[in-house]
Amino acid sequence: MVSKIIKKILRLISLELAVCITVFVLITLSPIDPVQSYVGAGVAVSPEQRENIAEYWGLNSSLEDRFLSWGKSILKGDFGTSLIYRRPVISVIYEKFASSIALMGTAWILSSLIGYSLGIIMGVNQDKPLDRIIKSICILLSSTPTFWVGLLVLIVFSVNLGWFPIGLSVPSGILSSEVRLIDKIYHMILPALTLSLTSFAAVALHTREKVITVLESDYVLFAKARGESQMEIIQGHLIRNTIIPTITMQFASFSELFGGSVLVEQVFSYPGLGQAAVQAGLRSDIPLLLGIAIFSALFVFLGNFIADLVYGLVDPKIKEI
Repeated sequence: MVSKIIKKILRLISLELAVCITVFVLITLSPIDPVQSYVGAGVAVSPEQRENIAEYWGLNSSLEDRFLSWGKSILKGDFGTSLIYRRPVISVIYEKFASSIALMGTAWILSSLIGYSLGIIMGVNQDKPLDRIIKSICILLSSTPTFWVGLLVLIVFSVNLGWFPIGLSVPSGILSSEVRLIDKIYHMILPALTLSLTSFAAVALHTREKVITVLESDYVLFAKARGESQMEIIQGHLIRNTIIPTITMQFASFSELFGGSVLVEQVFSYPGLGQAAVQAGLRSDIPLLLGIAIFSALFVFLGNFIADLVYGLVDPKIKEI
């Protein structure tokens, strides 16, 4: 057990190192001028001012020196200061992730419930019209870009019907201390719904196949022969044999969930970690982008790790954690 945990830690370290090097090199080679991004678009700066800004942020050093200097600071727990927010990177990530985790958590629960329920319905009604209709909808949604679904939902429910706000996570024009929990939930409904709509299809299709396999098993055929009703079979056999694989799949889909939240937050102007990552990339905020990259890699790794643990408990044949 100890050796397996050590292997997982080594994999995490190698993953984080690869992510840091890749992101650092890509953003350094980006054509975006970090100095101009720092002072703002359309703001003229003299060569002396540009040199001072570059020296202050260490932008005039070589690529290797900057990466090694940043790496040493990371080992000390210092992720640097964000060029955009003028605050410590850890503070920015903590604030933005608090909004993102509420959005992703709600979407994760919704996609699990919707996907699992539809999967049960499709499997029980295999090859019937209801199964074909739901299956077609799932395939359509799984192949539709997240941002397009978000725009469509925004146009219908916010612009045309006016049921929900167009964007942001709280009402504009009021102090943060005056924001109520109901206001935050109200602003989060559409982004969470959009994110769940683009992620429940895989759960539904996966559950459908599991349900069909269970229904064709010998013990279900024996249950039918004993006269058990369809509801008794669903409660006593289907749910018990399909719920854990679905949960395992959901934990393993953290990367898709995080990637989808980036697009959803952009469409709805939701101030979460995904939107901060986009802004950091567009404005060459290297410290913030690297910090988010490290944190997101850890987030996805933990999701896969939990999925491995759950799957190992379900199937004792699995030797790895």
